[in-house]
Amino acid sequence: MSKVYFIENKESDYDQLGKDAVKLLKKIVSETGHKFEKEVPIKVHFGEKGNTTFIPAKCYDEAIKYLKEIGVSPSYIESNVLYKGSRTTTERHIKTARAHGFTQIPIIIADGDIGTEYNEIEINKDYIKKCKIGKGYGNYNQFIVMSHFKGHVAAGFGGALKQLAMGFASRGGKLEQHSGISPVIDENKCISCGICADKCDYNAITTPDTAVIDGSKCIGCAGCIAVCPQGAIENTWGGSNFLEKLAEYAYGAAKDKDIIYITFVHNITKDCDCTGAHMKPIAENIGILAGKDPVALDTACLDIMQKNESNKLFDKGRKTLKHAEKIGLGTMEYELIY
Repeated sequence: MSKVYFIENKESDYDQLGKDAVKLLKKIVSETGHKFEKEVPIKVHFGEKGNTTFIPAKCYDEAIKYLKEIGVSPSYIESNVLYKGSRTTTERHIKTARAHGFTQIPIIIADGDIGTEYNEIEINKDYIKKCKIGKGYGNYNQFIVMSHFKGHVAAGFGGALKQLAMGFASRGGKLEQHSGISPVIDENKCISCGICADKCDYNAITTPDTAVIDGSKCIGCAGCIAVCPQGAIENTWGGSNFLEKLAEYAYGAAKDKDIIYITFVHNITKDCDCTGAHMKPIAENIGILAGKDPVALDTACLDIMQKNESNKLFDKGRKTLKHAEKIGLGTMEYELIY
């Protein structure tokens, strides 16, 4: 049974949410004897351009202040997204983050300019043998993963596990979780310009009449998705065992790392912060939960939200929790500490 710490806060007071977050951070440090290294990145989600319900930058101010006070140098860390959007390349990603107020500390985009830089982390689980984790994550042993609990069309919900699985993965790792290895070409959009072929380091793309991807050569880095000017390259988003792959990538991201997890259960929307549009919350604010076991933490967030709403909202995500427990990432059994 893992300990999950909880501060109830239903108000949309982001200054107070930041203070509550650092209270839980200090409590975990005190009770577990956690010792920080000199540099500790904070894993966050900056929100897609047009999104209005991501967790605001001011919610991280107090944690940043605390880390600096104890001699720790913090930074934000993220990886580029798989789809075409405002966070597909490092340049655009950082521009979006700054526009959303994340200006307090340096920003690290861990998987390179177009999401193709990664380390392979061997896990040998049921569906994934090696995870493609953004290369920059390999430079650090410790992280503070600060998540936003909300819905997700494919995962049921997003929380600590999704921050690990999708957030730490390179673009190719994201693609591997969502579908097969190779992206697909929309022949109606492709103009056979050759940019994708020129950018492919594995000679997996040819452009006779329209671009063609050779699945035997493609490694699934998904860099072609980022550089296509027509948006003609995409993945199918229809891969099997997505929920289990999510758990296994989370396992790979957390492997041999020392992580504290803090989750804001606020602005609970149907879809995730990758949605570039205003969304209305579909459940009441709850507060902040934290711990060192991401499986227990996500389970507690889901349990409390479902009890509070008197329905099984986001219950699809329990499949990921069960698989994460099965493969040894954590436990769904927890003790809630107020």
